[in-house]
Amino acid sequence: MVLAIMMAVIVSFLITAAACPLFIKRMLLMQYGQQIRTDGPNHHSVKAGTPTMGGIIFILTAALVSLILVGPAPQLFAVLLVTLGCGLIGFLDDYLKISRSRSLGLKARSKLAGEAVLTLIFIILTRYMGLYSSAITLPIINLPIDLGFVYPIFVFLIISGFSNSVNLTDGVDGLAAGAAIITLTAFIYISYRAGVNEIALFCGALIGACLGFLIYNRHPARLFMGDVGSLALGGSFAAVAVLMKVELFLLIIGGVFVLEALSVIAQVISFQLTRRRILLMSPLHHHFELKGWSEWRVVSVFWILSFIFSMLGALAYRYGA
Repeated sequence: MVLAIMMAVIVSFLITAAACPLFIKRMLLMQYGQQIRTDGPNHHSVKAGTPTMGGIIFILTAALVSLILVGPAPQLFAVLLVTLGCGLIGFLDDYLKISRSRSLGLKARSKLAGEAVLTLIFIILTRYMGLYSSAITLPIINLPIDLGFVYPIFVFLIISGFSNSVNLTDGVDGLAAGAAIITLTAFIYISYRAGVNEIALFCGALIGACLGFLIYNRHPARLFMGDVGSLALGGSFAAVAVLMKVELFLLIIGGVFVLEALSVIAQVISFQLTRRRILLMSPLHHHFELKGWSEWRVVSVFWILSFIFSMLGALAYRYGA
């Protein structure tokens, strides 16, 4: 199985690394470039027009490679449903931004509605395939809790929460892709240890695809993943966590994404209650940029944090699950 996972990583890496230059060229010809938020850091203005929607390449590559290596496995179909479904929502968001030449695409309620429908289909599919369980496990103390009829709402919160958290994190060159690779490595450990080889291979394929994409997404980025990539990545984390029954462990493993989301929530609450901002800018990575940190320093520190969180999550699973 270790060799199969390595093969998934290598094949996905090679395909994505070879396809990205062709995709960049095509996007430049079509003038499909990134729209930069007007209230973001000033130095980000130079990124306007950089080809985007690179997530199409690494998500489809990971899906194709994992399907070839795994075959028609129920767990893989369930993961791909959420991954590709979230990617479709992100694609629509990206397309609206590009077609309207502005940094705003789908409205928040439209995204949530799409994610709610996707969650419903996911729940129905997992029930049909015999993969559904409404029980969750509290990390460390290994205490099982059955959420019963509330569990579908919990799954929706996990899917929407993490897809949008990764989307918020994708604001500095290479940050989200690198953190995703680290997060997926922890999931390989968990799925391999649990004997769920289908998910381990999928995570390996997605790691390889993200590595191939990172060649072009590292600073200075020549290609952005777009919402199609960030929402799909977050959706894949959620789906893997639900199927592996490590939903709450995801909050530890994906700690960087959780921090980014909490920074936005805290900023909004603080401003609404006190008319004061606790950060120079949210999400959190922008705060450090405005404090004078270079993009590479921000990415390096957040990658280190992601590694620490992933190790803590893996250890919590090892000794507490």
